Amino acid sequence: MNILLVVPVLAPLAAAVLAALLGWRRLSASVTVVSALSVLVSGAVIGLRVGSGAQLSVGRLLRADALSVTMLLVIGTVGTLATWASVGYINAELAHGHTNRKGANLYGVLVPIFLSAMALAVVANNIGVMWVAIEATTVATAFLVGHRRTRSALEATWKYVVICSVGIALAFLGTVLLYFASLHAGAPSDSALDIDVLLTHAAQLDPAVTRLAAGLLLLGYGAKAGLVPFHTWLADAHSQSPAPVSALLSGVLLSVAFSALLRVKSVVDLALGTGFLRTGLLIAGLLTLLIAASLLAVQTDFKRMLAYSSMENMGLVAVAAAAGTKLAIAALLLHVLAHGIGKTLVFLAAGQLQAAHDSTKIGDVTGVLARSRLIGTSFAVGLVVLLGLPPFAMFASELSISRALAGAHLAWALGIALVLMVIAFAALVRNGARMLLGSPEPGSPVISVPRSVSGALVTGVILSVALGLSAGPLTQLF
Repeated sequence: MNILLVVPVLAPLAAAVLAALLGWRRLSASVTVVSALSVLVSGAVIGLRVGSGAQLSVGRLLRADALSVTMLLVIGTVGTLATWASVGYINAELAHGHTNRKGANLYGVLVPIFLSAMALAVVANNIGVMWVAIEATTVATAFLVGHRRTRSALEATWKYVVICSVGIALAFLGTVLLYFASLHAGAPSDSALDIDVLLTHAAQLDPAVTRLAAGLLLLGYGAKAGLVPFHTWLADAHSQSPAPVSALLSGVLLSVAFSALLRVKSVVDLALGTGFLRTGLLIAGLLTLLIAASLLAVQTDFKRMLAYSSMENMGLVAVAAAAGTKLAIAALLLHVLAHGIGKTLVFLAAGQLQAAHDSTKIGDVTGVLARSRLIGTSFAVGLVVLLGLPPFAMFASELSISRALAGAHLAWALGIALVLMVIAFAALVRNGARMLLGSPEPGSPVISVPRSVSGALVTGVILSVALGLSAGPLTQLF
């Protein structure tokens, strides 16, 4: 059974090798979809074993607990939808001259590598290996962000690489300091960064060194999660990436980076108490909410609007993590999964709107519901999910986060967060209504939808509704 832990890492890698050998073909693209589905299935099977609190491991290299399983489910679900949609999306890009065969081949190789790196990050038993895996996501996605090779895409790529490299360098320094503290606490040198070893020796970690390490790790991994102050790459990268990659960046990568913070938090809280990282997470989370809400209020680009919505949700996740109670963490995990599916819906739909209008300006897109029932409904459902309205799961997660914050005596933080969320809510409703409702402008282009994109959108809508009606066995896992 433990061999299932290597499937989420090796299956996408095998798909990447096949794509490198065959290039962009239906076979290699289909194998990538299957590899993403294997991540989801293996996560579900592992979840049956760890739902009661048990852990699985492969030697000292890989480890799975409830957090790992939740993240594998997010990676597998969003990855399957995104890679499925990629088949039709890239074929359309080739047909319209937005990319060439070389660009399509590179896309086919890098997407499964991206999935493999994220899977390794969440099942790694060693903080150092986790850092390497998250750094690998930067390398893979840099070329995906610049897929179209336009001036704006290349500018977004450089911005993404520079800012995230600074963040990951800070995380590296924090990892080195944590290793130093672990060694001096008596941990063996060859396993000083193993999660179980760190948890065992947490009480003996030097407080001053651990504080510095925790601060650097919060800044470093916070950069990849889109938190203030290293958040400025997010809107550019999400808006310039191909739609399936935007879905992966927003729906998965941000959450994977934040799961690294949760790993670190479990050690730091034992070493320093809950107050140190709670303060940092509250500051970063509330500032991220503030900036995201402010930019949403004045946004005129629908892909950047969706990117700032991701910032808003990661800010809320950071605030929930600051509470740190069982209810807060369970709600946070449900929120991450629901957000991943909802954001995949809106980004995939947005990709078809961009292809039809050759623009991402909100003012250029009107009457979507009247022009395409599939795209209009998918975008509307995804938007309602992100707005946190019932019966969808983010209503339950946001309500539970509110309860957790009140129970953790953080009512003041809850009050600030609610005000900022109302501003973001109003902005999303206003812009969404402008795009979806009303009569189409004369001469509006036809919105064509490739078959694979249609399948991914319909499946995403079904999953969003199902998760909203019942979390089922996920309740025990959370």
